[in-house]
Amino acid sequence: MNETQARLYIVGIGPGGRDGMTLAAVQALKGSDCIVGYHVYTELVQGDYPDKEYYTTPMKKEVDRCRQALALADQGKTVSLVCSGDAGVYGMSGLVYQLQEEYPRVHIQVVAGVTAALAGAAVLGAPLIHDFALISLSDLLTPWEKIEKRLLLAAEADFVIVLYNPSSKKRHDYLQKACDLILRHQSPDTVCGLVEQIGREGERSKVLTLKQLRDEQVNMFTTVFIGNSQTRVIEGRMVTPRGYEL
Repeated sequence: MNETQARLYIVGIGPGGRDGMTLAAVQALKGSDCIVGYHVYTELVQGDYPDKEYYTTPMKKEVDRCRQALALADQGKTVSLVCSGDAGVYGMSGLVYQLQEEYPRVHIQVVAGVTAALAGAAVLGAPLIHDFALISLSDLLTPWEKIEKRLLLAAEADFVIVLYNPSSKKRHDYLQKACDLILRHQSPDTVCGLVEQIGREGERSKVLTLKQLRDEQVNMFTTVFIGNSQTRVIEGRMVTPRGYEL
Protein backbone atom coordinates (compact mmCIF):
# COMPACT_ATOMS: atom_id res chain seq x y z
CA MET A 1 0.00 0.00 0.00
CA ASN A 2 1.36 3.45 -0.86
CA GLU A 3 0.63 6.78 0.80
CA THR A 4 -1.92 7.92 -1.77
CA GLN A 5 -4.06 4.84 -1.12
CA ALA A 6 -4.32 5.57 2.60
CA ARG A 7 -6.00 8.96 2.61
CA LEU A 8 -8.04 10.66 5.31
CA TYR A 9 -9.80 13.96 4.74
CA ILE A 10 -10.82 15.91 7.84
CA VAL A 11 -13.72 17.89 6.46
CA GLY A 12 -15.38 20.97 7.89
CA ILE A 13 -18.91 20.82 6.49
CA GLY A 14 -19.90 24.34 7.51
CA PRO A 15 -22.82 25.23 9.75
CA GLY A 16 -25.58 23.31 8.04
CA GLY A 17 -26.49 21.96 4.64
CA ARG A 18 -24.70 21.68 1.32
CA ASP A 19 -25.07 25.41 0.57
CA GLY A 20 -22.74 26.22 3.46
CA MET A 21 -19.94 23.90 2.34
CA THR A 22 -16.82 24.89 0.47
CA LEU A 23 -16.28 23.35 -2.97
CA ALA A 24 -13.26 21.53 -1.55
CA ALA A 25 -15.46 19.91 1.11
CA VAL A 26 -17.98 18.82 -1.50
CA GLN A 27 -15.23 17.26 -3.61
CA ALA A 28 -13.68 15.45 -0.64
CA LEU A 29 -16.99 13.87 0.35
CA LYS A 30 -17.78 12.99 -3.25
CA GLY A 31 -14.44 11.20 -3.62
CA SER A 32 -14.60 9.27 -0.35
CA ASP A 33 -15.57 5.65 0.20
CA CYS A 34 -16.49 6.18 3.86
CA ILE A 35 -17.81 9.08 5.91
CA VAL A 36 -17.17 9.04 9.66
CA GLY A 37 -18.56 11.43 12.25
CA TYR A 38 -20.87 12.30 15.11
CA HIS A 39 -24.33 11.19 13.99
CA VAL A 40 -25.76 14.75 14.03
CA TYR A 41 -23.17 15.78 11.42
CA THR A 42 -23.32 12.66 9.24
CA GLU A 43 -27.09 13.11 9.00
CA LEU A 44 -26.52 16.55 7.50
CA VAL A 45 -24.65 15.09 4.51
CA GLN A 46 -26.18 11.65 4.14
CA GLY A 47 -28.96 12.86 1.86
CA ASP A 48 -26.44 14.25 -0.64
CA TYR A 49 -24.12 11.22 -0.49
CA PRO A 50 -26.39 8.19 0.02
CA ASP A 51 -23.97 5.73 -1.63
CA LYS A 52 -21.19 6.12 0.98
CA GLU A 53 -20.42 3.85 3.92
CA TYR A 54 -21.27 5.66 7.17
CA TYR A 55 -19.70 5.12 10.57
CA THR A 56 -20.90 7.11 13.56
CA THR A 57 -20.02 7.44 17.23
CA PRO A 58 -21.92 9.21 20.04
CA MET A 59 -20.87 12.37 21.81
CA LYS A 60 -17.78 12.07 24.05
CA LYS A 61 -16.35 9.32 21.83
CA GLU A 62 -14.10 11.64 19.84
CA VAL A 63 -10.94 9.56 20.27
CA ASP A 64 -12.75 6.40 19.13
CA ARG A 65 -14.14 8.31 16.15
CA CYS A 66 -10.74 9.53 15.02
CA ARG A 67 -9.14 6.12 15.47
CA GLN A 68 -11.92 4.52 13.44
CA ALA A 69 -11.40 6.99 10.61
CA LEU A 70 -7.63 6.39 10.64
CA ALA A 71 -8.09 2.61 10.74
CA LEU A 72 -10.46 2.67 7.75
CA ALA A 73 -7.98 4.79 5.78
CA ASP A 74 -5.17 2.44 6.78
CA GLN A 75 -7.16 -0.36 5.13
CA GLY A 76 -6.86 1.47 1.82
CA LYS A 77 -10.19 3.30 1.82
CA THR A 78 -10.58 7.00 1.12
CA VAL A 79 -12.22 8.40 4.23
CA SER A 80 -13.80 11.69 5.22
CA LEU A 81 -14.08 12.52 8.92
CA VAL A 82 -16.74 15.23 9.07
CA CYS A 83 -16.89 18.06 11.60
CA SER A 84 -19.38 20.87 11.98
CA GLY A 85 -18.10 24.27 10.87
CA ASP A 86 -14.33 24.14 10.40
CA ALA A 87 -12.40 21.02 11.42
CA GLY A 88 -9.64 23.18 12.90
CA VAL A 89 -11.94 25.26 15.13
CA TYR A 90 -12.98 23.05 18.06
CA GLY A 91 -12.93 20.20 15.54
CA MET A 92 -11.15 16.88 15.13
CA SER A 93 -8.08 17.86 13.11
CA GLY A 94 -5.77 18.34 16.09
CA LEU A 95 -6.78 15.04 17.66
CA VAL A 96 -6.23 13.15 14.39
CA TYR A 97 -2.71 14.55 14.10
CA GLN A 98 -2.02 13.50 17.69
CA LEU A 99 -3.01 9.93 16.75
CA GLN A 100 -1.27 9.89 13.38
CA GLU A 101 1.88 8.16 14.60
CA GLU A 102 -0.22 5.04 15.20
CA TYR A 103 -1.09 5.03 11.48
CA PRO A 104 2.04 6.29 9.68
CA ARG A 105 0.85 5.20 6.24
CA VAL A 106 -2.23 7.43 6.33
CA HIS A 107 -1.97 10.74 4.50
CA ILE A 108 -4.07 13.40 6.25
CA GLN A 109 -5.57 16.41 4.52
CA VAL A 110 -7.59 19.04 6.38
CA VAL A 111 -10.38 20.58 4.32
CA ALA A 112 -11.41 24.02 5.57
CA GLY A 113 -15.01 24.83 6.37
CA VAL A 114 -17.06 27.85 7.43
CA THR A 115 -17.13 28.08 11.21
CA ALA A 116 -20.27 29.27 12.99
CA ALA A 117 -18.68 32.60 13.95
CA LEU A 118 -18.41 33.55 10.28
CA ALA A 119 -21.72 32.09 9.15
CA GLY A 120 -23.57 33.62 12.09
CA ALA A 121 -21.91 36.99 11.57
CA ALA A 122 -23.24 37.05 8.01
CA VAL A 123 -26.77 36.47 9.34
CA LEU A 124 -26.48 39.31 11.88
CA GLY A 125 -24.79 41.85 9.61
CA ALA A 126 -21.13 42.73 10.11
CA PRO A 127 -20.17 42.27 13.77
CA LEU A 128 -16.64 40.91 13.17
CA ILE A 129 -15.15 43.67 11.02
CA HIS A 130 -12.59 44.43 13.73
CA ASP A 131 -10.58 42.22 16.13
CA PHE A 132 -12.57 39.52 17.89
CA ALA A 133 -12.10 36.66 20.35
CA LEU A 134 -13.71 33.25 19.99
CA ILE A 135 -14.38 31.47 23.31
CA SER A 136 -16.20 28.24 24.11
CA LEU A 137 -18.16 28.14 27.37
CA SER A 138 -17.92 24.34 27.55
CA ASP A 139 -15.86 23.33 30.58
CA LEU A 140 -15.75 19.67 29.59
CA LEU A 141 -12.11 19.95 28.49
CA THR A 142 -11.22 23.43 29.78
CA PRO A 143 -11.49 24.44 33.47
CA TRP A 144 -14.07 27.14 34.12
CA GLU A 145 -11.43 29.24 35.88
CA LYS A 146 -9.50 29.50 32.62
CA ILE A 147 -12.65 30.31 30.64
CA GLU A 148 -13.50 33.01 33.18
CA LYS A 149 -10.05 34.60 32.83
CA ARG A 150 -10.31 34.61 29.03
CA LEU A 151 -13.75 36.26 29.16
CA LEU A 152 -12.55 38.97 31.55
CA LEU A 153 -9.41 39.76 29.56
CA ALA A 154 -11.23 39.80 26.22
CA ALA A 155 -13.86 42.15 27.63
CA GLU A 156 -11.24 44.40 29.20
CA ALA A 157 -9.38 44.56 25.87
CA ASP A 158 -12.65 45.58 24.13
CA PHE A 159 -12.73 42.62 21.74
CA VAL A 160 -15.93 41.60 20.07
CA ILE A 161 -16.53 38.20 21.67
CA VAL A 162 -18.10 35.17 20.02
CA LEU A 163 -19.32 32.44 22.34
CA TYR A 164 -19.62 28.80 21.32
CA ASN A 165 -21.46 26.19 23.45
CA PRO A 166 -23.23 28.85 25.53
CA SER A 167 -25.60 26.47 27.29
CA SER A 168 -26.59 22.85 27.88
CA LYS A 169 -28.73 20.93 30.35
CA LYS A 170 -25.84 20.80 32.82
CA ARG A 171 -24.64 24.35 32.04
CA HIS A 172 -27.97 26.17 31.83
CA ASP A 173 -26.65 29.30 33.60
CA TYR A 174 -23.26 29.61 31.89
CA LEU A 175 -24.31 32.38 29.50
CA GLN A 176 -25.63 34.37 32.45
CA LYS A 177 -22.31 33.83 34.27
CA ALA A 178 -20.37 34.91 31.16
CA CYS A 179 -22.47 38.06 30.77
CA ASP A 180 -21.93 38.97 34.43
CA LEU A 181 -18.17 38.73 33.89
CA ILE A 182 -18.25 40.80 30.71
CA LEU A 183 -20.45 43.43 32.39
CA ARG A 184 -17.50 44.25 34.65
CA HIS A 185 -15.86 45.93 31.65
CA GLN A 186 -18.64 46.55 29.12
CA SER A 187 -21.81 48.63 29.24
CA PRO A 188 -25.19 46.92 29.75
CA ASP A 189 -26.21 48.63 26.48
CA THR A 190 -23.46 46.89 24.47
CA VAL A 191 -24.95 45.60 21.22
CA CYS A 192 -25.13 41.81 21.06
CA GLY A 193 -26.62 39.19 18.77
CA LEU A 194 -27.40 35.51 18.66
CA VAL A 195 -28.08 33.03 15.90
CA GLU A 196 -29.62 29.62 16.47
CA GLN A 197 -29.48 26.68 14.05
CA ILE A 198 -27.27 28.56 11.58
CA GLY A 199 -27.89 27.43 8.02
CA ARG A 200 -30.39 24.79 9.13
CA GLU A 201 -34.14 24.50 9.37
CA GLY A 202 -35.42 26.70 12.17
CA GLU A 203 -32.69 29.34 11.90
CA ARG A 204 -33.41 32.22 14.26
CA SER A 205 -31.48 35.43 14.90
CA LYS A 206 -31.85 38.34 17.27
CA VAL A 207 -30.07 41.62 18.01
CA LEU A 208 -30.26 42.77 21.63
CA THR A 209 -28.31 44.45 24.42
CA LEU A 210 -25.85 42.77 26.78
CA LYS A 211 -28.29 43.34 29.64
CA GLN A 212 -31.03 41.57 27.68
CA LEU A 213 -28.69 38.79 26.57
CA ARG A 214 -27.97 37.92 30.19
CA ASP A 215 -31.52 36.60 30.61
CA GLU A 216 -31.93 35.09 27.13
CA GLN A 217 -32.65 31.38 26.78
CA VAL A 218 -30.18 29.70 24.42
CA ASN A 219 -29.07 26.16 23.64
CA MET A 220 -26.01 24.29 22.36
CA PHE A 221 -26.97 25.14 18.78
CA THR A 222 -26.79 28.89 19.46
CA THR A 223 -23.82 31.11 18.64
CA VAL A 224 -23.62 34.32 20.67
CA PHE A 225 -22.00 37.60 19.58
CA ILE A 226 -21.10 40.28 22.13
CA GLY A 227 -20.08 43.57 20.57
CA ASN A 228 -17.32 45.94 21.62
CA SER A 229 -17.69 49.57 22.67
CA GLN A 230 -17.98 50.65 19.01
CA THR A 231 -20.55 48.09 17.86
CA ARG A 232 -23.91 49.56 16.96
CA VAL A 233 -27.21 48.74 15.26
CA ILE A 234 -27.61 49.95 11.67
CA GLU A 235 -30.94 49.24 9.99
CA GLY A 236 -31.55 46.42 12.43
CA ARG A 237 -28.16 44.83 11.79
CA MET A 238 -25.25 44.34 14.21
CA VAL A 239 -22.26 46.27 12.86
CA THR A 240 -18.79 46.88 14.29
CA PRO A 241 -17.12 49.76 12.40
CA ARG A 242 -13.44 49.34 11.67
CA GLY A 243 -12.74 53.06 11.76
CA TYR A 244 -12.77 54.18 8.12
CA GLU A 245 -13.33 57.91 7.64
CA LEU A 246 -16.62 58.57 5.87
